[in-house]
Amino acid sequence: MITRIVKLHFRLEEVDGFLVFFETVKDKIRAQEGCYELRLLKELSGSGIIFTYSKWESQAHLDRYRHSALFASTWKKTKALFAAKPEAWSTEELHKL
Repeated sequence: MITRIVKLHFRLEEVDGFLVFFETVKDKIRAQEGCYELRLLKELSGSGIIFTYSKWESQAHLDRYRHSALFASTWKKTKALFAAKPEAWSTEELHKL
């Protein structure tokens, strides 16, 4: 199981627009083969930082999504709203308490 965490730093005036856009694609992303969970998290300070948190069956499943037409179109629209370069991590769970 792979957990993908992506930190997206939006221009403040673009946050609401991104949230509206995310509503149109979230079910399509979640329906991708091998995607078990999808969350959107907002940093509390109002800084325009939003995280995506998704769980994937394997790195291969995540890679297939990242090379899909859905990802390409979603990423193109999303990255136009950034205030800073995104950061991303692919992780594996070591402990769950």
